[in-house]
Amino acid sequence: MPGAWPTRNGLCRGVVTVLLPRLKIRAFPDTFTRMTLPGHPRIAIDPAVCGGRPIVAGTRMRVSDVLEMLAGGATPAEIAADFPYVGEADVRAVLAYAAGLADHPVVIAAE
Repeated sequence: MPGAWPTRNGLCRGVVTVLLPRLKIRAFPDTFTRMTLPGHPRIAIDPAVCGGRPIVAGTRMRVSDVLEMLAGGATPAEIAADFPYVGEADVRAVLAYAAGLADHPVVIAAE
């Protein structure tokens, strides 16, 4: 069926709403391909790539993979050397994207 893709409850047709913290993006299925995020041109979301998780635009490198490498002690230069399709500017863009997602109040219940 053109313009439809599988979901948990069958096939999805029509307008799709993607919910991310602080973002609400609406797209039509036929035009929903590798969309870069507003304010983050180096970060993209494509339902057909990596399960719709955020990726470095033009690659299959997930944002979470880059963050895990940085958390493990890798430098942006090391990541760029190990993965030639990801530059140091892409690594900085991943950090900026993650910083934006973490910039919200956290409420902790009192015990």
